[in-house]
Amino acid sequence: MLVNGKWTEDWQPVQAKDEKGGFVRQTSSFRNWVTPDGRPGPTGEGGFKAEAGRYHLYVALICPWASRTLIGRKLKGLDEAISVSIVEPSLSKQGWRFGDYPGSTSDTVNSATYMHEIYTKADPTFTGRATVPVLWDKKAATIVNNESSDILRMMSGGFGDLARNEIDLYPADRRADIDAFNDRIYPALNNGVYRTGFATTQIAYEEAFNDVFTCLDWVEGELEGKRFLFADHPTESDIRLFVTLIRFDVAYHGLFKCNLRRVSDYANLGMFCRRMMDWPGIAETVNFDHIKHGYYSIESLNPTRIVPLGPALEELF
Repeated sequence: MLVNGKWTEDWQPVQAKDEKGGFVRQTSSFRNWVTPDGRPGPTGEGGFKAEAGRYHLYVALICPWASRTLIGRKLKGLDEAISVSIVEPSLSKQGWRFGDYPGSTSDTVNSATYMHEIYTKADPTFTGRATVPVLWDKKAATIVNNESSDILRMMSGGFGDLARNEIDLYPADRRADIDAFNDRIYPALNNGVYRTGFATTQIAYEEAFNDVFTCLDWVEGELEGKRFLFADHPTESDIRLFVTLIRFDVAYHGLFKCNLRRVSDYANLGMFCRRMMDWPGIAETVNFDHIKHGYYSIESLNPTRIVPLGPALEELF
Protein backbone atom coordinates (compact mmCIF):
# COMPACT_ATOMS: atom_id res chain seq x y z
CA MET A 1 0.00 0.00 0.00
CA LEU A 2 0.96 3.66 -0.22
CA VAL A 3 2.07 5.67 2.80
CA ASN A 4 2.61 9.39 2.20
CA GLY A 5 2.93 8.69 -1.51
CA LYS A 6 5.51 5.90 -1.17
CA TRP A 7 4.95 2.23 -1.85
CA THR A 8 5.78 0.59 1.47
CA GLU A 9 4.66 -3.04 1.46
CA ASP A 10 3.44 -5.82 -0.80
CA TRP A 11 -0.26 -5.93 -1.65
CA GLN A 12 -2.40 -7.82 0.87
CA PRO A 13 -6.13 -8.52 0.54
CA VAL A 14 -6.94 -7.70 4.18
CA GLN A 15 -5.80 -4.29 5.41
CA ALA A 16 -8.07 -3.97 8.45
CA LYS A 17 -10.11 -6.27 10.72
CA ASP A 18 -12.86 -5.70 13.26
CA GLU A 19 -12.89 -7.05 16.82
CA LYS A 20 -14.31 -10.39 15.60
CA GLY A 21 -11.62 -10.85 12.94
CA GLY A 22 -13.92 -9.72 10.15
CA PHE A 23 -12.84 -8.05 6.92
CA VAL A 24 -13.12 -4.23 6.88
CA ARG A 25 -13.11 -2.47 3.51
CA GLN A 26 -11.16 0.74 2.93
CA THR A 27 -13.25 3.89 2.54
CA SER A 28 -12.98 5.63 -0.83
CA SER A 29 -10.93 8.82 -0.74
CA PHE A 30 -11.87 10.81 -3.87
CA ARG A 31 -15.52 11.83 -3.94
CA ASN A 32 -15.95 14.59 -6.54
CA TRP A 33 -18.65 14.35 -9.22
CA VAL A 34 -18.97 15.01 -12.93
CA THR A 35 -22.11 17.08 -13.52
CA PRO A 36 -23.67 18.51 -16.70
CA ASP A 37 -22.77 22.09 -15.75
CA GLY A 38 -19.71 21.49 -13.58
CA ARG A 39 -21.42 22.37 -10.31
CA PRO A 40 -20.62 20.27 -7.22
CA GLY A 41 -22.37 16.94 -6.84
CA PRO A 42 -23.62 15.35 -3.60
CA THR A 43 -20.04 15.27 -2.25
CA GLY A 44 -16.76 16.98 -3.06
CA GLU A 45 -15.98 20.07 -5.07
CA GLY A 46 -17.23 21.42 -8.40
CA GLY A 47 -15.37 22.09 -11.61
CA PHE A 48 -15.84 18.70 -13.25
CA LYS A 49 -18.09 19.48 -16.20
CA ALA A 50 -19.37 16.79 -18.53
CA GLU A 51 -17.30 17.01 -21.70
CA ALA A 52 -16.75 14.36 -24.38
CA GLY A 53 -13.25 12.91 -24.23
CA ARG A 54 -12.30 14.61 -20.96
CA TYR A 55 -12.67 11.62 -18.65
CA HIS A 56 -10.94 8.25 -18.45
CA LEU A 57 -12.01 5.16 -16.52
CA TYR A 58 -9.49 2.78 -14.93
CA VAL A 59 -10.96 -0.68 -14.29
CA ALA A 60 -10.26 -4.35 -13.65
CA LEU A 61 -12.49 -6.96 -15.30
CA ILE A 62 -12.07 -9.22 -12.28
CA CYS A 63 -13.53 -6.54 -10.00
CA PRO A 64 -17.30 -6.32 -9.39
CA TRP A 65 -17.03 -2.70 -8.22
CA ALA A 66 -15.25 -1.64 -11.41
CA SER A 67 -17.65 -3.69 -13.53
CA ARG A 68 -20.56 -1.68 -12.15
CA THR A 69 -19.10 1.39 -13.85
CA LEU A 70 -18.35 -0.43 -17.10
CA ILE A 71 -21.95 -1.61 -17.34
CA GLY A 72 -23.23 1.89 -16.59
CA ARG A 73 -20.97 3.29 -19.31
CA LYS A 74 -22.32 0.73 -21.79
CA LEU A 75 -26.00 1.16 -20.96
CA LYS A 76 -25.77 4.95 -21.14
CA GLY A 77 -23.89 4.90 -24.45
CA LEU A 78 -20.85 6.69 -23.08
CA ASP A 79 -18.25 4.52 -24.84
CA GLU A 80 -17.04 7.37 -27.03
CA ALA A 81 -17.22 10.02 -24.31
CA ILE A 82 -15.25 8.10 -21.64
CA SER A 83 -12.10 6.17 -22.57
CA VAL A 84 -10.99 3.08 -20.61
CA SER A 85 -7.84 1.33 -19.42
CA ILE A 86 -7.99 -2.25 -18.10
CA VAL A 87 -5.43 -3.65 -15.67
CA GLU A 88 -4.16 -7.22 -15.73
CA PRO A 89 -6.28 -9.72 -13.77
CA SER A 90 -3.60 -11.07 -11.44
CA LEU A 91 -2.62 -8.78 -8.60
CA SER A 92 1.12 -8.13 -8.44
CA LYS A 93 3.17 -7.37 -5.33
CA GLN A 94 2.46 -3.70 -6.10
CA GLY A 95 -1.25 -4.22 -6.72
CA TRP A 96 -3.01 -3.61 -10.02
CA ARG A 97 -0.66 -3.53 -13.01
CA PHE A 98 -1.10 -2.49 -16.63
CA GLY A 99 0.24 -4.91 -19.21
CA ASP A 100 -0.33 -7.17 -22.16
CA TYR A 101 -2.37 -10.00 -20.63
CA PRO A 102 -5.18 -10.77 -23.14
CA GLY A 103 -8.04 -8.40 -22.51
CA SER A 104 -5.87 -5.92 -20.61
CA THR A 105 -4.42 -2.65 -21.87
CA SER A 106 -1.59 -0.25 -21.25
CA ASP A 107 -2.25 3.09 -19.59
CA THR A 108 -2.72 5.34 -22.62
CA VAL A 109 -3.34 8.48 -20.54
CA ASN A 110 -0.63 8.59 -17.86
CA SER A 111 1.76 5.86 -19.06
CA ALA A 112 1.72 4.27 -15.61
CA THR A 113 2.87 0.72 -14.91
CA TYR A 114 0.95 0.33 -11.65
CA MET A 115 -2.37 1.72 -10.50
CA HIS A 116 -0.75 3.25 -7.44
CA GLU A 117 1.10 5.65 -9.75
CA ILE A 118 -2.26 7.14 -10.76
CA TYR A 119 -3.03 7.84 -7.11
CA THR A 120 0.28 9.57 -6.42
CA LYS A 121 -0.09 11.62 -9.59
CA ALA A 122 -3.38 12.93 -8.19
CA ASP A 123 -2.06 13.24 -4.63
CA PRO A 124 1.72 12.92 -4.05
CA THR A 125 1.09 12.28 -0.33
CA PHE A 126 -1.71 9.72 -0.69
CA THR A 127 -1.93 6.99 1.98
CA GLY A 128 -4.02 3.89 1.35
CA ARG A 129 -4.73 1.20 -1.22
CA ALA A 130 -4.81 1.98 -4.92
CA THR A 131 -8.21 0.56 -5.82
CA VAL A 132 -10.32 0.43 -8.97
CA PRO A 133 -12.47 1.86 -10.43
CA VAL A 134 -11.00 5.32 -10.84
CA LEU A 135 -12.57 8.11 -12.88
CA TRP A 136 -9.74 10.36 -14.09
CA ASP A 137 -9.98 13.91 -15.40
CA LYS A 138 -7.52 14.34 -18.29
CA LYS A 139 -7.98 18.12 -18.28
CA ALA A 140 -7.28 18.68 -14.58
CA ALA A 141 -4.87 15.69 -14.37
CA THR A 142 -6.47 14.33 -11.23
CA ILE A 143 -8.80 11.66 -9.86
CA VAL A 144 -12.42 12.74 -9.84
CA ASN A 145 -13.78 9.79 -7.91
CA ASN A 146 -12.81 6.26 -6.85
CA GLU A 147 -16.14 5.16 -5.35
CA SER A 148 -17.96 2.79 -7.69
CA SER A 149 -21.46 3.67 -6.44
CA ASP A 150 -20.80 7.37 -7.13
CA ILE A 151 -19.37 6.69 -10.59
CA LEU A 152 -22.29 4.44 -11.52
CA ARG A 153 -24.75 7.15 -10.51
CA MET A 154 -22.73 9.70 -12.51
CA MET A 155 -23.15 7.50 -15.56
CA SER A 156 -26.90 7.77 -15.06
CA GLY A 157 -27.24 11.53 -14.73
CA GLY A 158 -23.88 13.26 -14.63
CA PHE A 159 -23.09 13.37 -18.32
CA GLY A 160 -26.27 15.05 -19.51
CA ASP A 161 -26.84 14.98 -23.26
CA LEU A 162 -23.61 13.06 -23.87
CA ALA A 163 -25.44 9.99 -22.56
CA ARG A 164 -28.16 7.90 -24.15
CA ASN A 165 -31.12 8.75 -21.95
CA GLU A 166 -33.81 6.26 -23.00
CA ILE A 167 -32.56 4.03 -20.16
CA ASP A 168 -32.77 5.63 -16.72
CA LEU A 169 -30.61 3.75 -14.23
CA TYR A 170 -32.05 5.74 -11.31
CA PRO A 171 -35.68 6.56 -12.17
CA ALA A 172 -37.18 9.23 -9.93
CA ASP A 173 -40.30 7.26 -9.02
CA ARG A 174 -38.30 4.24 -7.78
CA ARG A 175 -35.38 5.94 -6.07
CA ALA A 176 -36.52 5.10 -2.56
CA ASP A 177 -36.88 1.43 -3.53
CA ILE A 178 -33.52 1.39 -5.30
CA ASP A 179 -31.73 3.02 -2.36
CA ALA A 180 -33.31 0.60 0.12
CA PHE A 181 -32.40 -2.43 -2.00
CA ASN A 182 -28.83 -1.21 -2.49
CA ASP A 183 -28.44 -0.59 1.23
CA ARG A 184 -29.65 -4.10 2.02
CA ILE A 185 -27.53 -6.09 -0.42
CA TYR A 186 -24.27 -4.19 0.03
CA PRO A 187 -23.26 -5.43 3.51
CA ALA A 188 -24.90 -8.84 3.20
CA LEU A 189 -24.04 -9.83 -0.37
CA ASN A 190 -21.84 -7.43 -2.39
CA ASN A 191 -19.39 -7.03 0.50
CA GLY A 192 -20.69 -10.13 2.28
CA VAL A 193 -18.81 -12.48 -0.04
CA TYR A 194 -15.58 -10.63 0.79
CA ARG A 195 -16.40 -10.70 4.50
CA THR A 196 -16.77 -14.47 4.10
CA GLY A 197 -13.68 -15.06 1.99
CA PHE A 198 -11.34 -12.84 3.99
CA ALA A 199 -12.63 -13.66 7.49
CA THR A 200 -9.81 -14.49 9.89
CA THR A 201 -11.91 -16.19 12.57
CA GLN A 202 -14.60 -18.87 12.47
CA ILE A 203 -17.21 -16.62 14.06
CA ALA A 204 -16.61 -13.84 11.52
CA TYR A 205 -16.78 -16.36 8.68
CA GLU A 206 -20.04 -17.94 9.84
CA GLU A 207 -21.70 -14.59 10.43
CA ALA A 208 -20.80 -13.40 6.92
CA PHE A 209 -21.71 -16.76 5.36
CA ASN A 210 -25.17 -16.65 6.89
CA ASP A 211 -25.65 -13.07 5.71
CA VAL A 212 -24.78 -14.04 2.14
CA PHE A 213 -27.28 -16.89 1.88
CA THR A 214 -30.04 -15.13 3.79
CA CYS A 215 -29.70 -12.31 1.27
CA LEU A 216 -29.63 -14.62 -1.75
CA ASP A 217 -32.77 -16.38 -0.53
CA TRP A 218 -34.48 -13.01 -0.07
CA VAL A 219 -33.52 -11.72 -3.53
CA GLU A 220 -34.69 -14.98 -5.09
CA GLY A 221 -38.13 -14.16 -3.72
CA GLU A 222 -37.95 -10.52 -4.78
CA LEU A 223 -37.34 -11.57 -8.39
CA GLU A 224 -40.37 -13.86 -8.57
CA GLY A 225 -42.43 -12.89 -11.63
CA LYS A 226 -40.07 -10.04 -12.59
CA ARG A 227 -37.67 -9.48 -15.49
CA PHE A 228 -35.75 -6.82 -13.56
CA LEU A 229 -36.09 -5.41 -10.09
CA PHE A 230 -37.68 -1.98 -10.52
CA ALA A 231 -38.28 -1.30 -14.22
CA ASP A 232 -38.60 -2.98 -17.60
CA HIS A 233 -34.86 -2.44 -18.05
CA PRO A 234 -31.82 -2.73 -15.75
CA THR A 235 -31.42 -0.08 -13.07
CA GLU A 236 -28.62 0.58 -10.59
CA SER A 237 -29.89 -2.19 -8.34
CA ASP A 238 -29.86 -4.78 -11.12
CA ILE A 239 -26.27 -3.83 -11.95
CA ARG A 240 -25.15 -3.98 -8.31
CA LEU A 241 -26.78 -7.39 -7.90
CA PHE A 242 -25.55 -8.82 -11.19
CA VAL A 243 -21.84 -8.08 -10.76
CA THR A 244 -21.78 -10.19 -7.60
CA LEU A 245 -23.99 -12.99 -8.91
CA ILE A 246 -22.00 -13.48 -12.13
CA ARG A 247 -18.81 -14.04 -10.08
CA PHE A 248 -20.42 -16.23 -7.46
CA ASP A 249 -20.22 -19.74 -8.90
CA VAL A 250 -16.85 -19.22 -10.56
CA ALA A 251 -15.03 -17.60 -7.61
CA TYR A 252 -16.96 -16.97 -4.41
CA HIS A 253 -18.50 -20.45 -4.10
CA GLY A 254 -15.12 -22.17 -4.04
CA LEU A 255 -12.35 -19.74 -3.20
CA PHE A 256 -14.36 -17.67 -0.72
CA LYS A 257 -16.05 -20.73 0.88
CA CYS A 258 -19.56 -19.49 0.04
CA ASN A 259 -20.51 -23.07 -0.70
CA LEU A 260 -23.98 -23.71 0.70
CA ARG A 261 -25.57 -23.22 -2.73
CA ARG A 262 -24.59 -21.88 -6.13
CA VAL A 263 -26.38 -19.03 -7.86
CA SER A 264 -27.18 -21.47 -10.67
CA ASP A 265 -29.14 -23.52 -8.11
CA TYR A 266 -31.63 -20.66 -7.74
CA ALA A 267 -34.25 -20.52 -10.51
CA ASN A 268 -34.93 -16.78 -10.40
CA LEU A 269 -31.36 -15.65 -9.79
CA GLY A 270 -30.11 -17.84 -12.61
CA MET A 271 -32.67 -16.52 -15.10
CA PHE A 272 -31.94 -12.97 -13.97
CA CYS A 273 -28.26 -13.44 -14.79
CA ARG A 274 -29.17 -14.73 -18.25
CA ARG A 275 -31.46 -11.74 -18.89
CA MET A 276 -28.71 -9.37 -17.83
CA MET A 277 -26.18 -11.13 -20.06
CA ASP A 278 -28.61 -10.90 -22.97
CA TRP A 279 -29.06 -7.14 -22.53
CA PRO A 280 -27.01 -5.34 -25.25
CA GLY A 281 -23.56 -4.39 -24.02
CA ILE A 282 -23.51 -6.17 -20.67
CA ALA A 283 -21.87 -9.43 -21.81
CA GLU A 284 -18.95 -7.37 -23.14
CA THR A 285 -18.10 -6.42 -19.55
CA VAL A 286 -17.90 -10.04 -18.31
CA ASN A 287 -14.60 -11.90 -18.73
CA PHE A 288 -14.48 -15.27 -16.95
CA ASP A 289 -10.80 -15.69 -17.77
CA HIS A 290 -9.95 -12.46 -15.94
CA ILE A 291 -12.29 -13.33 -13.07
CA LYS A 292 -10.73 -16.77 -12.54
CA HIS A 293 -7.12 -15.66 -12.94
CA GLY A 294 -7.70 -12.62 -10.77
CA TYR A 295 -9.32 -14.24 -7.78
CA TYR A 296 -7.20 -17.38 -7.86
CA SER A 297 -4.03 -15.26 -7.94
CA ILE A 298 -4.68 -14.22 -4.32
CA GLU A 299 -1.86 -16.16 -2.65
CA SER A 300 -3.25 -15.92 0.88
CA LEU A 301 -6.31 -17.90 -0.29
CA ASN A 302 -4.69 -20.00 -3.02
CA PRO A 303 -0.94 -20.46 -2.40
CA THR A 304 -0.45 -22.69 -5.47
CA ARG A 305 -2.23 -20.14 -7.69
CA ILE A 306 -3.73 -23.02 -9.69
CA VAL A 307 -6.67 -21.68 -11.72
CA PRO A 308 -9.69 -24.02 -12.03
CA LEU A 309 -10.77 -25.01 -15.51
CA GLY A 310 -14.48 -24.77 -14.76
CA PRO A 311 -17.17 -23.74 -14.67
CA ALA A 312 -17.73 -22.29 -18.12
CA LEU A 313 -20.15 -19.41 -18.45
CA GLU A 314 -22.43 -21.27 -20.86
CA GLU A 315 -22.77 -24.10 -18.33
CA LEU A 316 -24.11 -21.85 -15.58
CA PHE A 317 -27.11 -19.90 -16.86
